[in-house]
Amino acid sequence: MIGRRGTGKNGDRGSGGGGGGGLSARLRHPPGGRDARIMLFAQLLDRTGTGVWGASCVLFFTFVAGLDGRRLGLLLGAAGVAGIAGSPLAGHLAARFRVRTLLIGCHLLRLAAIGALLVFTRFEVLLLLVAVTSLGDRAAKMLEMLFATRAAGEQRGTYQALSRSVANAGYALGAGLAAIGLAVGTREAYQVLILANALSFVLAAALVWRTGEQRHEGGSGAGEAVAGAADPGNAVAEGPDAEKAGEPGEQGRAGLANPWRDRGYLRFVLLDIPLCLDDSILGVGLPLWLIEHTDAPHAVVPAFLIINTVLVVVLQMTVSARVGRPRQAAGAARLYGLTLLGCCLLLALTPEHGAWAATLVLLAAAVLVTAAELLRSVSSWELAVSLAPPAARASYLGVAGMSQSIQKSAGPMLLTGAVMVAGPAGWLALGAAVAGVSVAQRRFALRRLDALRGPDTRGSGEAAGAGPSAATAATGRGAAPVS
Repeated sequence: MIGRRGTGKNGDRGSGGGGGGGLSARLRHPPGGRDARIMLFAQLLDRTGTGVWGASCVLFFTFVAGLDGRRLGLLLGAAGVAGIAGSPLAGHLAARFRVRTLLIGCHLLRLAAIGALLVFTRFEVLLLLVAVTSLGDRAAKMLEMLFATRAAGEQRGTYQALSRSVANAGYALGAGLAAIGLAVGTREAYQVLILANALSFVLAAALVWRTGEQRHEGGSGAGEAVAGAADPGNAVAEGPDAEKAGEPGEQGRAGLANPWRDRGYLRFVLLDIPLCLDDSILGVGLPLWLIEHTDAPHAVVPAFLIINTVLVVVLQMTVSARVGRPRQAAGAARLYGLTLLGCCLLLALTPEHGAWAATLVLLAAAVLVTAAELLRSVSSWELAVSLAPPAARASYLGVAGMSQSIQKSAGPMLLTGAVMVAGPAGWLALGAAVAGVSVAQRRFALRRLDALRGPDTRGSGEAAGAGPSAATAATGRGAAPVS
């Protein structure tokens, strides 16, 4: 991970944060101290409630609300589109208001929307409620990400690993609780599941209220915009380095970077969209390919999620410890593409006949797509932080969060409408395309990191060990810090 101002190689050591101790020890003493520990517990409760709802929502809308397949698809599609707006909206607001307050607001917004499902079943109202829930969900995740960059500092990689382990444990626990209600199957049982999700938002909001507001490195509290405008060192680099990073020179003159005018950062976000396709392959591609193109028993489908959950909980800390710095994250992006290519190759070679052979190949593909997810979770997040100027980090991370939301909306349609229609050739084409994008992402990220470091700071340790003050002293002008 890139060091703070004044830190050299020693300051960077261990920033990836695999650290000593196992998962339980790291959860007791996470980077960020007490506030981080409380936030992780809040995330566990939130994700448990989300797991309850995620495992039961389709059946609720079908059997309780009485929606047919067409309206259900429209409902879920609207949720995906609304989720795209959640991340940039949260980033925009986080540059002006306290993250803690906004996150509590997101929990309460979702509480109101989910609670309304107990009363309203008209399709038009459900459409609005699901869209609001999805928007609040994506906004909350972006704010949690921003909290981590401030609370954990250089150990944000460790915090991210802990967060993902906690989240997956919560999803699994929630799905298990939902199974009890689904086994009962009555309207009242579904209402209890909705109340369980609502309760998780109440408890999560109460826990977030107990945390303190995290201060930004380059400013304080919600005053990031003011701090960025007052400190020329936090502006985007001008001149040749700005061109190399794909950033217009007028941003440096304006003082505060704008992610929507930052061509280089938008290019990173655009390339990051196909590098999130592991999510759709696991949730849509593997199950449908098993059902429609193989003789493997349908009972294998839950095993995909079990393998994914267990491997993420067990291995996320290890992977994060090996990808703790921006340049390592760029390399992990390329490795992601190669891993997903291997997964797509297995799917293309899955035998149509022979239950055991197909089952083994599909389970191996589930392992590879989970490995890709582990790489993506650390590389995408670390690069999103490192390629953004600290003074405008909230708004930049909001834009970066759109990549996953867009993939969640477009990924399933890509798989069902093009890849699986083309058969094995479709999987091979998808894997090759993602691998090519991953190589381009690595090349671009390294070039932008070098540009943000400035010509006179390259070779002085990892990425931005020399912050804006050092760059200014060496060159007579401010270069954009990367931490």
